[in-house]
Amino acid sequence: MGSMATTTNKSKLVKKKVENEIPRGKAKSNRPWKTPKTKFATIKKTLPRLTFEKKMELRRELRAIKERSKEIKDERKQAAIAKHQRQLESAEKRLANEQRAEIVQVIKNPAKLKRMKKKQIRLIEKRDLSKVKVI
Repeated sequence: MGSMATTTNKSKLVKKKVENEIPRGKAKSNRPWKTPKTKFATIKKTLPRLTFEKKMELRRELRAIKERSKEIKDERKQAAIAKHQRQLESAEKRLANEQRAEIVQVIKNPAKLKRMKKKQIRLIEKRDLSKVKVI
């Protein structure tokens, strides 16, 4: 009977250990539903102070990074401005080419306009002949 009492004590010890440990279950997304806790003593609270040389080196690196990022931003801005300028120039050139390619017929007799139907009159467009080359 004495041996039975020891086995029950062991099982109680094992149960207490299991109760202290939180089981880490996993959801469908394969993520643990509870994160393991860390003791406050293990968390690093402060960093050692940097030497003056290291501090100055870090500042130089940071300044270099900022300058490089500024250069990159300026390059992108200049590229965008240049692209916009090219688009405006090409639009102007396209419009000039369209005007040059138009076939123009000068109506010298205004009586023709009176004989025309409404739809034909609507199709007529006025042009400044000083800008357009007349054939």
